This record gives sequence, structure tokens and C-alpha cells, in this order.
Amino acid sequence: MDDKLKKEIEEKNGADGFIKVSDQPVKNLSDQQKVVLNRKANELFNQGKIEMAERIFITTGYSDGLTRCGDVHLEKHEEMKALKLYLLAHNKRKSEPLTEKLAGIISILIKDGV
Repeated sequence: MDDKLKKEIEEKNGADGFIKVSDQPVKNLSDQQKVVLNRKANELFNQGKIEMAERIFITTGYSDGLTRCGDVHLEKHEEMKALKLYLLAHNKRKSEPLTEKLAGIISILIKDGV
């Protein structure tokens, strides 16, 4: 991976490791660069390095990868992380049930005056 591309990925993901939420992949990635990055992310995902794979999938905007990472978070009961990834993947089938669940929780909290 060239230094310029690595720098762009780091800037998009944040220097402190926090992933900035954006539904826009890095715009100046060529199709070839996306393929290489997505292959690397798939390798990382298969090795169980989900967070690293997630960063690359966010950078490239690869919706299938984002969805698979979201599924892992959901299995760990990390619904908010899963929801973020499903939204970035534009996966309504998976994001809507979580959104409804969240809305229900908020509704209960408001009703109980919490």
C-alpha cells in the first residue's frame, strides 16, 4: 500500500483509532486499489481481525464487508456498532430492526422519565 493511500486511510479513520462515521468512501481510490484493499480486508476478517478489516471496508465503502463486520458485532451483542456498520452499508434489512429496537428503548426511557 503506498504511503499516500495509507495516510488517507489513517485520516479517514482518525489518528486515535476512532472510526469517523461517514457514508462516503475515499473518493480518489481507483477500482484496482479498492479490489486490493478489499482483498486485504477479507484476509484480515478471516483471521478474526475484525476492527482492522472494518476500517478498510469503511474506507472503500464495501457494503458486503461492512455488513459482515456488523454481523460479528451483533453476535457479540454490540448493537450500536452493528447498527453503524449496517447504516454505512445502506443495509436497511439489517439496520431497520435495530433502529426500531433503539426507538423502543428510548420510548420506554422517556415514558419512565429517565
